[in-house]
Amino acid sequence: MAYVAFADNDTHSHDPDTFISKYIWSQDHKVIAIQYGITAISAGIVALVLSLLFRLQLGFPDSFSLVQPNEYYQYVTMHGMIMVVYLLTALFLGGFGNYLIPLMCGARDMVFPYLNMLSFWFYLLSVIVLMASFFVPGGPTGAGWTLYPPQSISPGTPGVGGGIVLMILSLAIFIIAFTMGGLNYVTTVLQARARGMTLMRMPLAIWGIFVATILGLLAFPALLVAAIMMLLDRVIGTSFFMPEMLSMGDATEYGGGSPILFQHLFWFFGHPEVYIVALPAFGMVSDVLSVHARKNIFGYRMMVWAIVAIGALSFVVWAHHMYVSGMNPYFGFFFATTTLIIAVPTALKVYNWILTLWRGDIHLTVPMLFAIGFIFTFIHGGLTGLFLGNVTVDLPLSDTYFVIGHFHMVMGVSPVLVLFAAIYHWFPKITGRMFHTGLGKLHFWLTLLGAYSIYLPMHYLGILGLPRRYFAYGDTDFIPESANLMNAGITIAALLVAAAQCLFFINVIWSLMKGKKSGPNPWRAASLEWQTPDTPPKHGNWGEQLPEVHRWPYDYSVPGATQDFIPQTVPANSGDAPQNEQEVED
Repeated sequence: MAYVAFADNDTHSHDPDTFISKYIWSQDHKVIAIQYGITAISAGIVALVLSLLFRLQLGFPDSFSLVQPNEYYQYVTMHGMIMVVYLLTALFLGGFGNYLIPLMCGARDMVFPYLNMLSFWFYLLSVIVLMASFFVPGGPTGAGWTLYPPQSISPGTPGVGGGIVLMILSLAIFIIAFTMGGLNYVTTVLQARARGMTLMRMPLAIWGIFVATILGLLAFPALLVAAIMMLLDRVIGTSFFMPEMLSMGDATEYGGGSPILFQHLFWFFGHPEVYIVALPAFGMVSDVLSVHARKNIFGYRMMVWAIVAIGALSFVVWAHHMYVSGMNPYFGFFFATTTLIIAVPTALKVYNWILTLWRGDIHLTVPMLFAIGFIFTFIHGGLTGLFLGNVTVDLPLSDTYFVIGHFHMVMGVSPVLVLFAAIYHWFPKITGRMFHTGLGKLHFWLTLLGAYSIYLPMHYLGILGLPRRYFAYGDTDFIPESANLMNAGITIAALLVAAAQCLFFINVIWSLMKGKKSGPNPWRAASLEWQTPDTPPKHGNWGEQLPEVHRWPYDYSVPGATQDFIPQTVPANSGDAPQNEQEVED
């Protein structure tokens, strides 16, 4: 497969010469990645605090008056949208995508550094616009994170004034930022790989980010179109999504719109969005498992094609979110079938992770613990997804706590565990220092056990029929007293898990100040980013000479080799064992 090497004379095309050009208006992909990471995590902290506020209301409705009904729906909406789009998508692609692609591919930087800089500042602007909705009259929108019309722009919905307008504008700006960054990622992977770095020598982390970026470039336009049409409905009174209806007993000016059309547009983006987050997680967890199990990834080619297949199939399953919408029942059969089909390549990846661990020299480091924790939570979350993918099972479970439990296990807990695994794994490369292992392991166990304490009981509550998005349940015949006690227990567990995340921030701050020097390759990893001449990598990444790649990134425990890993830059005729037989040559 073809590759194009960056020319060595492009090394210093945008060297920073002042503090502002180095750390503020930076065009260095590593600085931009850290800017993305800090902004995304800051937004995530806001969403976490919002979730604690409405969980206190749900767990102890008679004891807290801090959250009013309107505020409850606003907090739920903002929590969901921030976590899915502004935290997970931005951190996986804007953060790790920016940092890892040039280093793992052997490039000096992104192909379009100035565009890369603009992508971050547009992302920051989108976050500022979103947060500004807290300060407008009426507050942020309370329409639910899916923003379904007609509720989202009808009188009586919280934040129906400036709140929903700012939410829509923020999403539009975010999509512009993603498009600028995504074009950079795809072009860099295709055109700026080091000499010898064929596509089938790329780490799976890059494959996951690459395919997820393509999904985003194809799926986000559907959300952008839906956002623009809804904005026109709200501001100038068009009727793309708003049907003829009564509001507060009076006829509205709308007529002829289709709320179902918005749902199709939203979920055409919404389900690929699941894999825009999941595929980078799949790739990064594969790299972490291989490095810390000291074993080559099992079935590399199968893993690559599974990523591609999942990406393709993600565009034909969107309406399994819409079984109760009133669409044609024959569609239900089609989307239930495709939902089961997409489970096949996903299951293949799980089997390959387990077989990678099988008989490996497993080192239970902090990144490895989080990676193994991801396998457990992803399996459990995925299995409940098979239930919800079936029409007859989904109908009674729709809009219950079962959906919340499934969604958070597979789309909340699992990706966050991978993020922590990735941060701990690449922290020495980013900072040049090691983190505190004891704090890291305590952080893992509190997070994993706490997450199960929160979301496993939700499945039981959903089977009982407990509906979601209710401010208070009161005395209801079909809800037993045990459900209220369980809700209180879930809230206590959520508070403990939130408190446990302080350990992570303490660890990061302590490590930056007092952590021991990591050295260039503390994990003894074979992939290219660990072979840079400097740690942390300097501007341009590779000094005067770009690396040349001779093998795949998973040569661990190769029989006959002098050590238990062979870096990608070591030639096949260097005296070490030959390249692994799984590797695909040009």
